[in-house]
Amino acid sequence: MASVARAHPTGATAPSSQSHRRAGVGLVVAVLLVALNLRIAVTSLGALLDRLGEIGVSPTVQGLLTSLPVLCFAMVGATAMSVTRRIGVDRGLALALVVLAAGLVLRVLDGTPALVAGTFVACAGIALANVLVPAIVKEHFPGKVGAMTGAYTAVLSIGSAAGAALAVPLTDATDSWRLGLGLWALVAVAALLAWLPFARGRVVRRTTVKGAALWRSPTAWAVTVLFGTQSLFAYVMMSWLPSLYADAGFSDATAGLLLAVSIIIGVPFFFLAPSLAGRMRHQGHLIAALTALTAVGWAGLGLAPEGGAWLWAALLGAGGAVFPIALLCFALRTTSTADTAALSTMGQSVGYLIAAGGPFVVGVLHHATDSWALPCALLVGLGVVQVSVGYLAGRPVKIGAPERL
Repeated sequence: MASVARAHPTGATAPSSQSHRRAGVGLVVAVLLVALNLRIAVTSLGALLDRLGEIGVSPTVQGLLTSLPVLCFAMVGATAMSVTRRIGVDRGLALALVVLAAGLVLRVLDGTPALVAGTFVACAGIALANVLVPAIVKEHFPGKVGAMTGAYTAVLSIGSAAGAALAVPLTDATDSWRLGLGLWALVAVAALLAWLPFARGRVVRRTTVKGAALWRSPTAWAVTVLFGTQSLFAYVMMSWLPSLYADAGFSDATAGLLLAVSIIIGVPFFFLAPSLAGRMRHQGHLIAALTALTAVGWAGLGLAPEGGAWLWAALLGAGGAVFPIALLCFALRTTSTADTAALSTMGQSVGYLIAAGGPFVVGVLHHATDSWALPCALLVGLGVVQVSVGYLAGRPVKIGAPERL
């Protein structure tokens, strides 16, 4: 885009006094409640895939349901900037929460078509929020981007764990998978009510980096691929880890609990990793170390899923802290809030498209070989790719400035 925004001397868009006033406790709570909702729809469904199979949902539809979230995140995420330029970033986030709550209700109304359609609608709301939250954090918390990124991704992780751990018990307690999935709409409504006081239609300034320059930037592409690989790891884990443990002999409830434990163990890593990364000149070393934990976790699951079950879950949880670092890179590699939103749109739309085939391919390979060994081996190999792009994404450069590979 050719328009140029007025920039703060340091390179960041100057936050208004209104932004400073609004960045109080109420805004922090609202952002964290939004974050709590950003994976519940996915992990609660993953925990109940085997139950849905028992009531007639085919393996093909189950595979579609595991890939649908990331496909939706890619497609809808690409429209986020155009939507929010019309209604504003803050109102855009309110719209995202309305769509999410509606989808959570729709998917439990009646039959497989409603399940698929509702999952798409819920994930559309999440996709819009995914893109907006990093820009909102940079705008309202300009001096605490690392800390706030850590806080909201840690809460996001807690929400993921809650969905995984509680979906089966809620289904058992209510004797209804519909309630086990549908009750999460109340959490989305709570976040919407908390956010409404801040939904005032602030419009995003145009990016200071021309669109073509962004798409030609090696750094932008490195951040995008990094986001894609860590997303692939995360959604394979959320979609198939309970099934992998169930095949190893664990009960459905224990399998869901193992996924929840994996996510909960990741919470302190999610909180600390972006704060540490924000103080580092080059984030590539930290990305490599965390990716190594992920690779060891998948290798262990392929070789000894039952004997080291809790250890592999813990390693996957800790290694998942690449996620908040990837989100932080949206802010670190840009000079303004508008540029952060533009890179977030590119990174999440293309990154989720990269990740979209992961859960589906893993499911197909598992059903074809009746084993988890080959899928786990491929995931270990993906770790090498993530380390490589992590070193490029972690370089201390700004998009739009001269770059050297």
